[in-house]
Amino acid sequence: MSQDYWESRYQEGDMSWEKGAPSPGLVDFLAAHPELARGTVCVPGCGTGHDARAWARAGFQAFGYDIAPSAIRLATRRTRSAKQAHLDTAPEIPATELPLRHEMEERAGERRHVWVEAGTAFHQIGPPSPRPSPAPSSREREKTSGAVRGCARARLSAQFQVADFLQATPPFLFDWVFEHTLFCAIQPQERDDYVRALLRWLKPGGQYLAVNYLIPDRDGPPFGTTRDELWQRFPPHFELLQEWVPRSYPNRTGLELMLWWHRKG
Repeated sequence: MSQDYWESRYQEGDMSWEKGAPSPGLVDFLAAHPELARGTVCVPGCGTGHDARAWARAGFQAFGYDIAPSAIRLATRRTRSAKQAHLDTAPEIPATELPLRHEMEERAGERRHVWVEAGTAFHQIGPPSPRPSPAPSSREREKTSGAVRGCARARLSAQFQVADFLQATPPFLFDWVFEHTLFCAIQPQERDDYVRALLRWLKPGGQYLAVNYLIPDRDGPPFGTTRDELWQRFPPHFELLQEWVPRSYPNRTGLELMLWWHRKG
């Protein structure tokens, strides 16, 4: 399906896939695995950003991509609104906790720079910093505390960009790719391109988490798949870690299969 096709669907409000909430299976997965190392997540075909925001709330750096410009505008707007709503109610982090936060990040071998732009928190991971400089003044601590507080309270490090996942060059290699609404939206003959794109966007040793739609439809979108097809396409490059039938939206109960893959290499 072309960019014009998907853009027209958004422009006309013809968004039957829009459920107003993230994948229930994703929500349960994140709640069940608080031990996961927080890293970067690519959400291709992100739509209005529900899944990307779920990853961000769990502490990941989420990057949503969609071929439709209207989807990206909606995702960005809703993320800013969600962050502001959370900021209005979330507790603050005392400034006295900032050195501990910094020390923990240094121990992990990386430094996290935090700033806030246009109501959305952004992060950048950098190399290990040198030995900490002398303690800042109370005014400097108050200023820094505000920036970190805004990010930590909202937990919405989510960015969105127009891009064709199948063809685009990624900005960097991601720790995770989360599949929910793209594999079933593209033409079945494009699925070889999907696997090649996945290998282009995901770092070796990275994680691929997928909510697959097991329906017989071939006149989509959505286009269904089968467990047999998934086993033909992914095992050459991925090792399966877990497979289960997730909690789903009411109209998809029993029709979804979640697969957690680890990229070989």
